[in-house]
Amino acid sequence: MTKSKSARPPFVLAGHEVEAGERTHVNVPLPSQSSYMPISMPVHVVHAKRDGPTLFLSAAVHGDEINGIEIIRQVMAHSALNRMRGTLIAVPIVNVYGFTTHTRYLPDRRDLNRSFPGSQHGSLASRLAYVFASEIIDRCTHGIDLHTGANHRTNHPHIRANLDDQETEIMARAFGTPVIINANMRDGSLRQYAAEKNVKTLLYEAGEALRFNSLAIRAGVRGVLNVMRVLDMIGGKPSLDHSVIKASESQWVRAPKNGLLRIEVHQGTRIEKGDTLGTISDAIGKHDASVISPVTGIVIGRTNLPVVNEGDALFHIARFNDSAKVESAIETFHSTHIEGLGPGDYPDLGVV
Repeated sequence: MTKSKSARPPFVLAGHEVEAGERTHVNVPLPSQSSYMPISMPVHVVHAKRDGPTLFLSAAVHGDEINGIEIIRQVMAHSALNRMRGTLIAVPIVNVYGFTTHTRYLPDRRDLNRSFPGSQHGSLASRLAYVFASEIIDRCTHGIDLHTGANHRTNHPHIRANLDDQETEIMARAFGTPVIINANMRDGSLRQYAAEKNVKTLLYEAGEALRFNSLAIRAGVRGVLNVMRVLDMIGGKPSLDHSVIKASESQWVRAPKNGLLRIEVHQGTRIEKGDTLGTISDAIGKHDASVISPVTGIVIGRTNLPVVNEGDALFHIARFNDSAKVESAIETFHSTHIEGLGPGDYPDLGVV
C-alpha cells in the first residue's frame, strides 16, 4: 500500500524508526560498566499522525529524584495521548546509574546536570550527557525537566525557567504552579544546553529525593498536560483555578550556628521580614538561636535535617510584589491537588 504524500515522516531514535501514528518504547544504549552488563536508557515515543511540536519529558537526571518517574508513568497512561498532535518523547530515568544505586550522582561522582553538552570521549557523566543531548534534546522543540529537592531538602512545587522568553513564560504559566521563578542558567545544565539549541524548557521542582509526594506528583501530571494543551498537542485549554505569580527573586536563609533545628513554618507559608522560621539549640537544649527571615515572602523550600552546621541552607524564600496574593493562590492550589486531579484533567468526561 502506497503511503499518502501528506503522511508525517517517521521519527528516528537510536536507529529505530517510529512511524506516524505509532507509539513504542526504545532502549537507548548507554556506556557500560565493569560488570559487562549492557545498560540502556528507557524512552517512550508517541509519534502522532498530525504535525505539532516535539516535546521531551525527562526525570531522574539526578538518580534519587523519583517523583518525575511517577509523573511520566501517569502522563503516558492518559487517554488524551490517543488524539495527540506532534511527538512526545518521555524519558522516565535519565541517570540509570544513579537510580539503581539510590544516589544523585553517577558512579564517577559527577553531577549529570553540570555535564552538558557532554562528549563521546569524556567521563561517564559527559558521555551520558552527550547521549541525552544528541538523541533527545537536539530532536525537540520544547521540554520539561522534572526534579525534586536535593541533599535532604524538600521543595514546594514551582517552575524555574527563562521567563524573559515569551513562549517559555506562556508554558510556565500554563503548567500552573502558583510560583514561577525567572532563574539564571547553570553552566553545564540540561536547561542551558536546551536554551542554546532554542528548545523552550521548563524545570519543575517539587518534593524531595527518594520519596513519592502526592501533591508534587498530581501537580506535575496536571502541569505536563496543561503545557501540552497550550502547545496544541492535546485538546482543551489549561486547567487552572488559581493565580500563577512570578517571583521577583529568591534566596536561602542560612544557619547562624550549628546545632539541632526545630522548624516553625511550613512550605507555602507567607512570612514577614523578622519572622522566626525556626530555632537552633545545642545538644543539651541550651543556647537557643532563632533563625530569622531577612525578607517578606513565601517559603518554597527547606531542609529536612534537624542536625545543621553553621552556614547550612535552611529555608528558601521567594519574594513577590504581593506575597499575600501568592499565599491565597497556594491555598487554592493545595485544596485542589490534595483531593486529586479535577474534571478538567479528563478530556473523556467532556470537560476540558
